[in-house]
Amino acid sequence: MSKIERKRLINLCRLAVANFNAGDWQTLGAHTGEMSVITNHDRLLRSLSFNDPDYSGNAHAVIFNLVEKDAQNLQIIEEYIHEMYGEPADIISTASSRTRMVTFAPAVFEVPEGAVETDLVSVMTPFSAEFEAVFTSISAASAEAGFRALRAKDIWQHSTVIQDVFSLIFRSQIVVCDFTGKNPNVFYEAGIAHTLGKHVVPITQNQSDIPFDLQHHRYLSYLNNSEGRQHLAASLAARFRSL
Repeated sequence: MSKIERKRLINLCRLAVANFNAGDWQTLGAHTGEMSVITNHDRLLRSLSFNDPDYSGNAHAVIFNLVEKDAQNLQIIEEYIHEMYGEPADIISTASSRTRMVTFAPAVFEVPEGAVETDLVSVMTPFSAEFEAVFTSISAASAEAGFRALRAKDIWQHSTVIQDVFSLIFRSQIVVCDFTGKNPNVFYEAGIAHTLGKHVVPITQNQSDIPFDLQHHRYLSYLNNSEGRQHLAASLAARFRSL
């Protein structure tokens, strides 16, 4: 399979996860002549029905299986999704429910390949030495809750920093945003995370640094000293586990 075909396949998986109901999966099984792939999967329709966290992975596995059985199924799947839900190009669909979603095509960013990594926490803080200890505490909280934490400064996959930031947020299950100092970059990154439907966990050293538009959301306040960071780590670990 070529790189372009893989990209098409990944985009189709995203659209299916964002939009499909049980009827769509059964219809797709009929179109491809592979109904057994749908009905014999022990988790696909059940995880969809109960909105389980493993639904995305099950959906990807089924579509990959359909294409592996017959390469022509890629075109069949693409035509069906195109007919029902629009162009399967570099688009992102975000859904707050199964009945209402927003689809958009980013002009500034490239949509990265791959799916959401369910154990990934991305951390958005100002680029300043005083936040190194804060990140260490967030990393410790992530590990305690079974996650791993990354910052954009820890990766270099693209020639522009903002693309690495977008890709990291896109792949993350949870995004921690430190609003201390009213840093405009963190505000921008929080907006991206909210638009992508991520679990955003705001933290701050100063309540007044939380933007007015976000003050109705719960946030964690902390002191940037040993005791304060220890308390922050404990609170974050509890929040991560609940998510």
